[in-house]
Parts: sequence; C-alpha cells; structure tokens
Amino acid sequence: MRISVIGCGYLGAVHAACMAKLGHDVIGIDVDERKIGELQAGRAPFFEPGLPELLEEVLATGRLKFSSSMADAKGAQVHFLCVGTPQRKGEYAADMRYVDAAFLALLDSLEPGNVVAGKSTVPVGTAARLADDLADCHPEAILAWNPEFLREGFAVKDTLTPDRFVYGVPEGAAGIAATAALDEVYYTPLSMGTRRLTADYATAELVKAAANSFLATKISFINAMAEVCEVTGADVTVLADAIGMDERIGRKFLNAGVGFGGGCLPKDIRAFMARAGELGANQALTFLREVDDINVRRRMRVVELTRTLVGGSLLGKRITVLGAAFKPNSDDVRDSPALSIAAQLQLQGADVTVTDPEAIEGARRRFPELSYEADLETAMAQADALLLLTEWDEYRAISPEMAGEIVSAKNLLDGRNVMEPAAWRSAGWNYKGIGRP
Repeated sequence: MRISVIGCGYLGAVHAACMAKLGHDVIGIDVDERKIGELQAGRAPFFEPGLPELLEEVLATGRLKFSSSMADAKGAQVHFLCVGTPQRKGEYAADMRYVDAAFLALLDSLEPGNVVAGKSTVPVGTAARLADDLADCHPEAILAWNPEFLREGFAVKDTLTPDRFVYGVPEGAAGIAATAALDEVYYTPLSMGTRRLTADYATAELVKAAANSFLATKISFINAMAEVCEVTGADVTVLADAIGMDERIGRKFLNAGVGFGGGCLPKDIRAFMARAGELGANQALTFLREVDDINVRRRMRVVELTRTLVGGSLLGKRITVLGAAFKPNSDDVRDSPALSIAAQLQLQGADVTVTDPEAIEGARRRFPELSYEADLETAMAQADALLLLTEWDEYRAISPEMAGEIVSAKNLLDGRNVMEPAAWRSAGWNYKGIGRP
C-alpha cells in the first residue's frame, strides 16, 4: 500500500520506517526541515536502538522517503497522524494545536476512499470531532483511531510485533472499509498472531489513556509501599516479588525507585484528568492526582536521602548523577526524574555532575546550569556520593572496587534498586536503596 505518516517525531519516524519494513511505500512528512533532512540521510534525530539500521535498510529499497511538503501525501491510501500532544503550558490538558494543524493541512491531499488513522494520544472525543470535520470536507474518506503502545528503547520491536492492535472505527460500511484497510497495513504481524480489537472512537482513545493510567498507578503504588518499608524496616523488592507472584497483580511495573517520567505517562495521566473534568467525571479520576503526587514526591525524597547519605548537609558536596534520560536505552529527557533531582540538589548547594551514555546534549539544552561529563570514570572522580538514577547497563556493571578507588567517599544511592547491596557493602560502601533496609 501507499502510506503517509504525518509527523516524524519519535512515534512517526519509527512508524514510517517500520511500515516500509513491512513492504509498504511510505512518505514521512514533517514541518521541521532539519529533521526531514536528517531522516532522509538515514540519521535518526533521537536515540532509539535499531532505528538507524532500519532507516538505512528501508531507505535503500526506495520504499521510504521523507518530505516537508504535505502535498506529497497525495496518492496515499492510508494517512497516519503521528503528531505530538504535549501538556498545555500552565495546565494539565493536552495541547491539541499540532494535531489539529496537521489534520487541517492534510485535507487538501485526501482522495475518496482514503483512511486517516490517528495514532496520537488524544483526549477522548477528539476522533469524533475530527470525523465530523472530515465528513464536511471529504464525505468519502474515513477516520479511524489506531492508538500506539510502543515503549521507548523497544519502539521498533513494539511496532513490528506489537502485543495488540486497537482500531476505533465508525459503524457500518465505513467501519468495515477502515478495518479492512488497517488489516492490510498490518497484514504481516496479524498473520503472525497479533491480536486485534475493533471498537468505537471513544473506547479506542480511552484504551491508551486507561493503560497509561494503570501503569502509572502500579509504579506509584509500589513507591508508596517503599515509603512504608522505609519506616518499618521492610524490603520493598522482596515485597514486590511476593505480591507479584499473585497472577492478578503480576510483577511488571512493581519496581520502586525515583518514579516515572518521559513524554507519555506524566502528561497522559494529567490530560486524562483534565478531560474527565471537562466531561463532568472529575471525581472518577481523583486517585490519579495522588498517583501523580506520589511520583513527584519521590524526587524530593531522593534529595533528602542524599543529604542524609553525605552527612546531613549538601553544601559543597560533589554529587555524581548516573543517568540523565528518563529511562535506559533512550535519550529522552522529558520530565526526567534524574534531571529534576540533579537540579534540586544543585539548588540546595551541591556540586553536581551528570553523566549519561546518550542523553547529555538533550539534558544540557533543558538544564544548562548543570555540569555534564560523558566519560564515566571522569564523572565519578572525587565524588562524595554516586546516585544511580537511570539504570543503564553500563552503570549496573560498575565495579564497587574500581569505583571505590576514584571517589572521595564511598556513598551510593541506588535510585532504581538494581545494584547488589551485599557486594557494595562488602567493598566498604555506604549503600542506600529505595525502600530497602
């Protein structure tokens, strides 16, 4: 099929490359000409494992091209809207300007029978509104909503072999036609057993909001348990193992630490709360406000733990923060707990150095006041405390003996509970985990 992908940020660039990998002819379109130039040259404008190699492969076949002209979308049978929906400044609600602008610009390129498939995470009601607008201009085109469920660091795998597809489609013949078109787009993963659900627009939109809210709730739940463990002497990691054995609960996302961040969970649960309030159902999601509060509270808790670790005062203490990205295998620093903690430590008088394998440049743009060092050993030299805040494999593999030779004081705060406490303590380190005795 011929496919257009509107918006070539994190979601769109990965989706475009993966659709070409599946055999389709794809045109990726974005208003950012610098980004388009990078992608057309086979360079990913962000770090995502496997994407540079995939771009090189599919660009060589001629099935993938990038453009800054919306006119190049003409002739495509399916148009995927992959535009960002950031949190609106000063509010919880999602900023829909970019989705609306992309949709409006696309209208001139649509032809009868085309399917416009939204993948952006949007407030419930958006698809119905856009479907009405589409019916006024192009009554023979169809709107579908096809939410994405990719994880940063695993985006290529999650797009090529997802765990499920969800189609939000209209009733009747239009819905049947949209479903058939999307089934053709996803023929390969569907033939390999990927499950597919069809639903109305509102349900498809709510699937993403509900899934992210549930994941955020699990993370904040175990972090709340970590707070209880710290005052009782219990071990949150053993607690999580035990309750995770209950198949109704499961172990995934029950890892206590510095909390969640990134460009999805924080903004998505806030946008969900905001939309529920607009629809008169704000009481239904009051628990998400506490989920969000617990998550933010973890960051200040790490600052206090660090203060205790270095003897009660942060003034003049050299602190090395291991990790700037919000998660490993990504250079995404949006709402990064690690950077938020680093900035707060510096505000309270510490001398902070941040290191990260991939995210330093992005971190420097967001927090230019912090010091950065790409070389791990140089970053750790003469530190009064190491804070592991992003669990890159490079940091998991640090030898306590090697690190002990270059730091000033053997203090480690394991903000992700991924190090082996006994190994560090036996090497003379003052080890502190989150919610662990």
